[in-house]
Amino acid sequence: MSARNAFKGTIKKIITGAVNDEVSIEIAPGVEVTAVITKTSAETLGLQEGKQAYAIIKASDVIVSVD
Repeated sequence: MSARNAFKGTIKKIITGAVNDEVSIEIAPGVEVTAVITKTSAETLGLQEGKQAYAIIKASDVIVSVD
């Protein structure tokens, strides 16, 4: 795997959609990373609230904007 940023944490919330799921992982007290993954991937990984998981981040940049 070429991703260099992996954070172990606890799944705090999963919002299930028709095609995608939104998964929030708490990587430190009060610090969460949220990702949107396919529903099939969430099912294959057996994701459940309270379970340990890794947030693996691969990105060249992050853009944040406000009005």
